[in-house]
This record gives sequence, structure tokens and C-alpha cells, in this order.
Amino acid sequence: MPSVVGLLEQRELTARRRVDALREEADRIQAELVAAEQEWNEWIIARSRVSEVLSPGEENVVGPDAAEEPPDRGEPPALPASSQAAKPKSVVPMWRVGLARSALSTDYQRIVQALADRRRLGQGPLTCQEMASCFGLDPVPSKIEAVRSKAKRLTARGWLAEPAPGRFTLAKAVAGPGGGS
Repeated sequence: MPSVVGLLEQRELTARRRVDALREEADRIQAELVAAEQEWNEWIIARSRVSEVLSPGEENVVGPDAAEEPPDRGEPPALPASSQAAKPKSVVPMWRVGLARSALSTDYQRIVQALADRRRLGQGPLTCQEMASCFGLDPVPSKIEAVRSKAKRLTARGWLAEPAPGRFTLAKAVAGPGGGS
């Protein structure tokens, strides 16, 4: 017959093995839980970024109501702060009558303003290299291509015209009376 001490040692060894196995399983589950929480947080961040990109660009455009009704007093209409300068890398709104230049981000406003000044002085279209030098940018290909990309985007949205390849001017509707303010 086995001794009582031997039986106790055997049960203690069995219990220790079970505790070690449960600790290993708990550690594995804890590591899996941490990985799952990290993945979940990444999905939450991704969803919020996609929502920002796909949300309507209300902050980037001035609604037609803002331009249609002039105020009774001789003051310009008060625009919401978000429409006064769009965020960098924002969507360029399609040009329409009454849409203010302030609906564009500052880089786009600079391009439109340079071409408006040029038109006011009776000068012709500008190339992207000329625009880059007007803005004080180094005449390196990366800077010129950045200006070209913005000018092409403004052209596609109706703000600018490209009468000759690589030469940009204000679109007639934008430059005409009542065009972008």
C-alpha cells in the first residue's frame, strides 16, 4: 500500500502541472487578447479616417445660400470660420456662381489670386514654373509639379482655363463680373 506522503506528493505534482498548464493557457489568451485589442483599435482609427475622407466637404465650400442673399446692411455676409480657409489637401469644390475664393485652401487661393492679378494687369497666362517663382518656391521639378498638380485640379473644377498646354489663366466665368470674389 502506498504511503500517505507519497500520495500527497503525487497529488501535489498533478496540481502543480495543472496550474502550470492553466498559466500557460492564460498567458496565451492574454497575448491573444492584447493582439485583438490592438487590431480593433487600428480598425477604429481606419474607420474614422475613411469617414473623414468620405464625409461631405461642407467645411470646404460656401453654400449657395451664402452668396444669393446680400445682407440688408452694407456689410459682407458673415461666413462660417470653416469656409474661410479650407484644410490643406482638401477637396477643391467645383466652381459655381457666387462661390468665394475663400472656399479654397491657401495654396489654391494663391494660384487663383496670382492669375487674377495677372489678368487685372492685362498680362497673359502663366506657366507653372512662373507661378512657382512668383510664390518664392525653388524652381526644382518637385515644386513645379506640385504647382502643376494644383493648377490642373483647379482647371478640372472650372476655376482655371488652360488655353495652351502648360499655360494657365482664370476661367472666363471666374474672371467675369460676379465671378469668384
